[in-house]
Amino acid sequence: MPKVSVCIPTYNRVHLLPGAIESVLQQTYPDLELIVCDDGSQDETPAMMSPLTDSRIRYIRHPQNIGKSNNMRSGFEAATGEYFIKFDDDDRLTPEFFARTCAILDSDPSIDFVGTDHWVIDINSVRDERQTELNSRRWGRAELPAGTVENLLEVVFVKQSFQIGATLFRRQALQDVGFMLPNIQNCEDNDLFVRLALAGKKGYYLPELLMEYRCHAEQQGINRAIPFLKDKLSYLENYQFDSAELEAVRKSRLMETQLLLGLRLIEKGETEKGRQLVWAGKTFSPAKAWVGLALSLLPVGVRGKAFNALRRWSK
Repeated sequence: MPKVSVCIPTYNRVHLLPGAIESVLQQTYPDLELIVCDDGSQDETPAMMSPLTDSRIRYIRHPQNIGKSNNMRSGFEAATGEYFIKFDDDDRLTPEFFARTCAILDSDPSIDFVGTDHWVIDINSVRDERQTELNSRRWGRAELPAGTVENLLEVVFVKQSFQIGATLFRRQALQDVGFMLPNIQNCEDNDLFVRLALAGKKGYYLPELLMEYRCHAEQQGINRAIPFLKDKLSYLENYQFDSAELEAVRKSRLMETQLLLGLRLIEKGETEKGRQLVWAGKTFSPAKAWVGLALSLLPVGVRGKAFNALRRWSK
């Protein structure tokens, strides 16, 4: 039985998946299994996987798309290792990732997961030092001290410092909270970290750049934004914190998400639903809300340009 189970969920990323796989096979820590979960890809992914003969690789192909979190859950259910990580098919691990993170879990059985910092890379796999530094600052990792995280719920909910693809877990800790919730496409990682913190699990932060997170054009656009905002809204509605400070943050983010989703729906032409959400979230930014409601009176065909101008104004 391998010490580490690695899950790479994939969907139509045959041009990027080989790099993710290679980053696992080139680890200096060899005691691992790699489970590639294919969510019904329509590209050449099956043909690419077919000649891979490394005995550590398992390929799970779903004949039809079953959804992001369900695909991840299939990989988790197939895992046999004591430790577990899931990272995306367009990202990569650095060669020392498991050597460094496993050493921490091995040395202290009370630690449930180890998160690291990560590089930002572009579509050509070039590391961007400036964006990496900005990203670490933005998500609170620049000031997060090494070691066991004392205020874990604040770190994972407010600052969102831990990135799931840069975190190695004890598989038992994930089993204790049910791993990813089924039938969701976005914010499943935020939700998992919050549930781990609420369950009293212990997280450790290792301030080393041990993973590469890719930023590229596929992550942008209104068709991606609307499903993301809908799932974020559901995620934020699922919780009510005992801490007044955390609850204030949750409510503020809830109103912001309602407003942003409402604006996107108005832009797309779902006017009534969009207006309802904008009105519900108007307290977050009254000026933006009133402008959005005014733009909802425009013909649908010209709203796109008007909303693009609104986004440029609000930057």
